[in-house]
Amino acid sequence: MHIFILYFIKLICTNMLFLNVSFGLFAFLPEGWLFMAFVITMEAFIMSFFLSRKKFEKRISIATTTSNIISGIIGIMASLLLNGGWWLVVWFPWVSSHEVNVHNTTELTGLLIYYVVAMILSVLIEMLINHLILRTRYSFKSTFKATLIANASSYVLGAILIAYFCL
Repeated sequence: MHIFILYFIKLICTNMLFLNVSFGLFAFLPEGWLFMAFVITMEAFIMSFFLSRKKFEKRISIATTTSNIISGIIGIMASLLLNGGWWLVVWFPWVSSHEVNVHNTTELTGLLIYYVVAMILSVLIEMLINHLILRTRYSFKSTFKATLIANASSYVLGAILIAYFCL
């Protein structure tokens, strides 16, 4: 299993670096869909563990998948309205050199502000949707904490894996 995950990450990095595209474009390739499924699955396992103390809970997985899909759709639509294009909330190495010159302080600052705001809004949307779906079994506080931990964990793990394998 570990070998498959490492191979998968290397495949994603190789294709992204070769194509020099952001995740916004990469997401529509099969590898992008696989990566998103991997992240959502990881978040579902983390949420299941923190809420039910089980490795997998079907209802939590459905909530996590639904909240990620809705958050992604809202993010794409908001980006279309705000800047005429769209970026997805992802890690910095996933922004192509065609979009942002990270050596330009102004561009990097704008990107940082955008990502912080987009990440906060994305997590808040996921928290709200997870709570609405899971409110009969779990308190708002526990759903809130589990969503925050799952998103922070997937963000940190993804950043480490991409930095290790892609840079």
